[in-house]
Amino acid sequence: MSDDPRQRLERARVRANFQRAAADYDRVAVLQREVGARLLERLDLLKIDPERILDLGCGTGHALEALGRRYPRARLIGLDLAEAMLHQARRRRRLRDRLRRRYGYFCADACALPLAADSVDLVFSNLTLQWLDDPAPAFAEVFRVLRPGGAFLFTSLGPDTLKELRASWSAADGFVHVSPFLDLHDLGDALLRAGLADPVMDVERLTLTYDTVDALMRDLKTLGARNAAAGRPRGLTGKGRLARVRAAYEAYRDAQGRLPASYEVNFGLAWMADPKPPPPPPEGVAVVSLERLRRGRP
Repeated sequence: MSDDPRQRLERARVRANFQRAAADYDRVAVLQREVGARLLERLDLLKIDPERILDLGCGTGHALEALGRRYPRARLIGLDLAEAMLHQARRRRRLRDRLRRRYGYFCADACALPLAADSVDLVFSNLTLQWLDDPAPAFAEVFRVLRPGGAFLFTSLGPDTLKELRASWSAADGFVHVSPFLDLHDLGDALLRAGLADPVMDVERLTLTYDTVDALMRDLKTLGARNAAAGRPRGLTGKGRLARVRAAYEAYRDAQGRLPASYEVNFGLAWMADPKPPPPPPEGVAVVSLERLRRGRP
């Protein structure tokens, strides 16, 4: 979580960006599908047979559909901040799944899940957490809804994501153009503070390449990965600034004549202990033993 108020993400802006992107999202979501496939492969290592699965930030439902095939007896919940994304996800369902009512959909925030406590066996989340300023409220909600023995499996983008684009914009002006991303160690610490057990974190680095920086920015716009930082420029971007961005990005052109776009992908896994512990107190709140108070001790 950044202490710079300019880098704070505006949730309404994030929602609006993905609302606009829903119809064309799958056309350019190459990285999202690849990372989602790698996350799904990690389920092979988990000895679980979930009855109820939450896809947190399900987008157009690509991973939700794959989860349904992997666990044919499970009931599945798709949750996303953007209603238009859920509309696309609903269209993926097969007729027999519609008749069986295997799927449910909620338009809601990851930090306020509309689910009962201890109601989910697996929370799966692919490339959603980077759209939160602070993962702590979302992790607290995952703790609340996970049943004892349940698993939380997720990916998020790390700080080196789009480092070339961030540096090129920095050479052009002083505004925030690329959203900040959460560090792997901060995510692991936040999982522990939320009460989740045995967190395992690792990172993979992927690179997409483009002919021009304009093509990269078009893809980001189509994906809904537009700038939602409070410190973003509010007016139109002038031709002069864009020219400076293009010139700065040229320094990264590789031997094959392509421009790289780097992605640092954090993979995380945590468990709900069995039996489930009580939720940890909010930060700054001290828990005092009643017995110690009776003895006159702090």
